[in-house]
Amino acid sequence: MHLTRYTDHALRVLIYLALTRDRRVTIDAIAGHYGISRNHVAKVVRELGQLGYIRTIPGKNGGVHLALPPEAINVGTLIRQTEKNRELVECFGDSNRCRITPACVLANGLSRALDSFLDVLDRHSLADVLPAQSP
Repeated sequence: MHLTRYTDHALRVLIYLALTRDRRVTIDAIAGHYGISRNHVAKVVRELGQLGYIRTIPGKNGGVHLALPPEAINVGTLIRQTEKNRELVECFGDSNRCRITPACVLANGLSRALDSFLDVLDRHSLADVLPAQSP
């Protein structure tokens, strides 16, 4: 499975916030640290806030911070929430036009592989994937 940049950015934002738990940080600080567009980071922050992972405080002295401890943020759940399209192959989608679908047995194996991939990630929290050094 290939994770989108959006999910990659969501993980980076959460990792950054986990490593800077003692203070609020700005979207600009996160974007600058990772070299990501401010607009992309803002979009990710907005969704992470809606999902309850982070809190945003508007205003001059505002910023963002984790709403949950890193141990309470499940990586598998986050990926399910941020990956809008988990179609490994055409037949996984609603617009399947593959002619061999009725006779194909590969789709079952691929579906199990995707489930296994996510099952492994379900065993990890954000705390498990934090680097040793702060940004």
